Amino acid sequence: MDTSLDPQLAVTKTPLVANSRSLDWVTEKVSTIVESRTPFWWWVAFLITSPIALFGLCCIAYQISTGVGVWGENHPVGWAWDITNFVFWIGIGHAGTLISAILFLTRQKWRTSINRASEAMTLFAVICAGIFPGIHVGRVWMAWFLAPVPWYEGVWPNFRSPLLWDVFAVSTYFTVSVLFWYTGLVPDLATLRDRATSRVKKFFFTVFALGWRGSNRNWRHYEMAYLILAGISTPLVLSVHSVVSFDFATSVIPGWHTTIFPPYFVAGAIFGGFAMVLTILIPARLLYPQLKDLITPQHIDRMCKIILLTGSIVGYAYAMEFFIAWYGGNPYEQWAFLRNRLADPYLIGPALHITPAPYWWAYWCMITCNVISPQFFWSKKNRYNLWVVFIIVMFVNAGMWFERFVIIVTSLANDFMPSMWHIYHPTWVEVGTFVGTFGIFLSLFLLFMRYLPMIAMSEIKIVLPESDPHYVAPGAHGDEAHNPAHH
Repeated sequence: MDTSLDPQLAVTKTPLVANSRSLDWVTEKVSTIVESRTPFWWWVAFLITSPIALFGLCCIAYQISTGVGVWGENHPVGWAWDITNFVFWIGIGHAGTLISAILFLTRQKWRTSINRASEAMTLFAVICAGIFPGIHVGRVWMAWFLAPVPWYEGVWPNFRSPLLWDVFAVSTYFTVSVLFWYTGLVPDLATLRDRATSRVKKFFFTVFALGWRGSNRNWRHYEMAYLILAGISTPLVLSVHSVVSFDFATSVIPGWHTTIFPPYFVAGAIFGGFAMVLTILIPARLLYPQLKDLITPQHIDRMCKIILLTGSIVGYAYAMEFFIAWYGGNPYEQWAFLRNRLADPYLIGPALHITPAPYWWAYWCMITCNVISPQFFWSKKNRYNLWVVFIIVMFVNAGMWFERFVIIVTSLANDFMPSMWHIYHPTWVEVGTFVGTFGIFLSLFLLFMRYLPMIAMSEIKIVLPESDPHYVAPGAHGDEAHNPAHH
């Protein structure tokens, strides 16, 4: 029996934009965020985040002028909060490219409401990440040695070092992400240009809209450029954090020397990146009520499912680390995982009659936040409860930082020589620098929300029913039913 035309048996798809909003409604509501008067809450938020960012910059200036001795790093913990924070911020930047590139190539239309903000988040996270390797070298003014430029003394960077691969991977990732973000902005900048009432705004929007007129030729070139950039960005999603993982996996330090790191790091980056996207968009959706029809509960539900999937992959990777340490029979690996991370003073340590691990608290914070907390997303009720979602993604954000801390510090603190063992304690400069990067990140995002369209209007309109040439407006008759051009 053919049921394809039976309306009672047809599958009803949930619309990506709620309440049957029109093309002109999308333009008006998104543009109003940029064009209207700055809301009071924005000034309050900016006056909180900007001093935090300034304090972080002061900590960086103090560290550069005094030296890296103001940090708590020691022998053997030569990498500590600086590289932990670098990997943390690079991971956060992964969700934007995944949403923009991979979901675009797989034709996932639900990405259109969240891709612009996610791409901006990527750029700001990479900016924060780039701070730490630069100041970690001590002499910041010598950081240009990382670039393969000819020098009269014939000194070249070590191209076999994964630290140099990081330079190429992160710089390429940032460059392509900027191009991808800006390319998607061009049609919306043209919309703001045509609506601008101030000469100053009109001038800047005219310059950055690159002469966009919405012609068939413009759209053809735009779609081709967007497709090419999506194709270039897709391998970067997989390669950037894989290269970052090589900083550890190519060494012989117990706890680092493992081949599972590249996929493990990529899954963790997507896991933490989507958590940060929700951390940003849930408050934005609350502060701008018009976004509730564009960022719907279905969008949040799908992002929660991705967090559940990638969190399960990360949990599997944690288990495999212990399995490989046992199966490989390497006593140093077994020591690193069992006696330096897992053994707590309450259950496992007494059960196995071993001394509690010095960083057991960090390891169990990581397990609680990254493995246990996402399991609440199995419940649809939890995925549709914004308070539950926000609390869980905050746990995930904390857990992903603890993951990097556990990988880096616990592996270095107790290595091959017991005489070199040392417990790491961060100083106020390290804490202030890390907190300051959150101020930088949030300040940049607030500026982005205020002065640029945080929702991709041109892409949202494509998924609306009105964009279908066969669309029939409710209550329309005759030629009007097939002519939504007046919007």
